[in-house]
Amino acid sequence: MQQRELGRSGLRVSALGLGCMGLDFGYGPPTDRAEAVALIRRAVDLGITFFDTAEVYGPYTNEEVVGEALAPVRDKVAIATKFGFNIGTGYTTALNSRPGHIREVVEASLQRLRTDRIDLLYQHRVDPEVPIEDVAGTVKDLIAAGKVKHFGLSEAGVRTIRRAHAVQPVAALQSEYSLFWREPEAEILPTLEELGIGFVPFSPLGKGFLTGAITESTEFTTSDFRNTVPRFSPDMRRANQAVVELVRSVAARKGATPAQVALAWLLARKPWIVPIPGTTKPGRLDENAGAAALSLSTAEVAEITGAAEKIPLQGDRYAPAQQRMIDR
Repeated sequence: MQQRELGRSGLRVSALGLGCMGLDFGYGPPTDRAEAVALIRRAVDLGITFFDTAEVYGPYTNEEVVGEALAPVRDKVAIATKFGFNIGTGYTTALNSRPGHIREVVEASLQRLRTDRIDLLYQHRVDPEVPIEDVAGTVKDLIAAGKVKHFGLSEAGVRTIRRAHAVQPVAALQSEYSLFWREPEAEILPTLEELGIGFVPFSPLGKGFLTGAITESTEFTTSDFRNTVPRFSPDMRRANQAVVELVRSVAARKGATPAQVALAWLLARKPWIVPIPGTTKPGRLDENAGAAALSLSTAEVAEITGAAEKIPLQGDRYAPAQQRMIDR
């Protein structure tokens, strides 16, 4: 698979990464451990070299699965993980980016990931109680110690990005971005381009919506977090079907799938964008990886973009408690 550099960081990874969260967290019951390990190793065979996890996924179990799966090929891949929460029982909303806590999380993550360094360490959510300069300075120290290679932020606003970058260069920002959520285009993407920071879109398939497999009648398992997402209420799913029809129509012309078109559109936006679609199914993994080979012309990208701009998407992307954790 083609390689890309995340901004001007020097960190080169496959054009598509693998978001591993859904193997243990968020989208239903955890995947069988052996099956999860096999899927991650299949991704390596497909040329994927960039794997995304976090201590909160599980909690903890996702890092363990990623560590087990990638141990035999550790020097050939890049692993990204995250800090920023107090881990309680079940899903937690308690932020914690105090310097001492960051250092504790890194030591524990290194053990679970079976490695001596983290290639990309993200602050999972901006903590308003801790100056971002203190966060960046702590990660800078961890980089100097050789325990971390690169610093990242997740769901951070422009002001926070600039303040952090002034202390320790930010290699990548991870935030939601897709044809189903285009807010980053207004301020985030121009800032990243100016500063030489890469962009790692999570949910690049709109939490599955852009695959075309989800309709207003789809029922999610009780542990699927989309049950709490306003944009995934049946009414909103019905109202937003136009964006699915858009990628479906382009896919029919290209001999591709809607998911591949949605991912190829992201890849065509900027050469420093590396989407991280996730899946629990080998067939979907193969499908997603195929998007890296799907070429969209400048005219096709403009066509998709122009058509998407005319679709008034409806519904918030998070429940209120989660929405309040987004840095502006």
